[in-house]
Amino acid sequence: MSRRNWLLFAAMCVIWGIPYLLIRVAVRDVPPTALVFARTGIGAAILLPIAWHRGALKPVFSRWGPLLLFTMVEVALPWLLLSRAETRISSSLAGLLVAAVPLVGVAIARLMGDTERIDSSRLVGLLLGIAGVAALLGLDFGNVDGLAVLEVAGVVVGYALGPAILARTLSDLPSIGVVTASLLITAAIYLPFAVLDPPHRLTAQSIASVIVLATVCTALAFVLFFALIAGIGPARATVITYVNPAVAVLLGVVVLGESVTTGMIVGFPLILAGSFLAARRRAEVVEEPELVPTSGAECR
Repeated sequence: MSRRNWLLFAAMCVIWGIPYLLIRVAVRDVPPTALVFARTGIGAAILLPIAWHRGALKPVFSRWGPLLLFTMVEVALPWLLLSRAETRISSSLAGLLVAAVPLVGVAIARLMGDTERIDSSRLVGLLLGIAGVAALLGLDFGNVDGLAVLEVAGVVVGYALGPAILARTLSDLPSIGVVTASLLITAAIYLPFAVLDPPHRLTAQSIASVIVLATVCTALAFVLFFALIAGIGPARATVITYVNPAVAVLLGVVVLGESVTTGMIVGFPLILAGSFLAARRRAEVVEEPELVPTSGAECR
């Protein structure tokens, strides 16, 4: 890769690894619904002029059905569930659990008619990933909030399902248009909730977290991610998803003083290896359209 692409790659590894920390800080003062509104509203306001100038919104809004479905499973519901979960679990644990997205993505692809054979490598990957999740939760059993884990499980399913919907129904549309429209729709959905349940107090930390989350981890992140895709292709660009959880754990431990548990030490390497093996062959055969899965989170 060129130096520019390496810089973009490194930037995305960090930028999409820090939302877990920022969410954890923000929800101390900002209700989850208000946080989602602020993040999507500010992000949409930044991206809207770019999308408008490129004429990328008109074709997107002509396909309301798939756009709404994609928005709900990729942005509106996962971002709320993740914000709610991080009021009760650490940012490190949330980031590690979301690392299981590629595993669920393989299962969803099979349910949606993917006929690609699951060879021994992918099967081992799926088994390793399942063992990793079991270790992550089982070894720390009693110290983990069950409802929060279920909420993150909803995030994982949404992040895995969103790209499949996108690839089947929206892949021919401009990337910036789909993202901007999704942020606008989500902001509109959460506006009434943000008005009814506003922050009762705001600290400098929570304000800074919201601003960075919206401007850097949402608006700027998508612009850089599209540039990275243009430079190295979507298959190689999605490798950042294997680095993001490590960044989330490192920041959680260093900045927030979160503990590294036995479950994390045992489970994370298994999830990482399993996700890589389970998704590897799929990444090799996928074509490189203009629009690719935006969840590498995983905006997360």
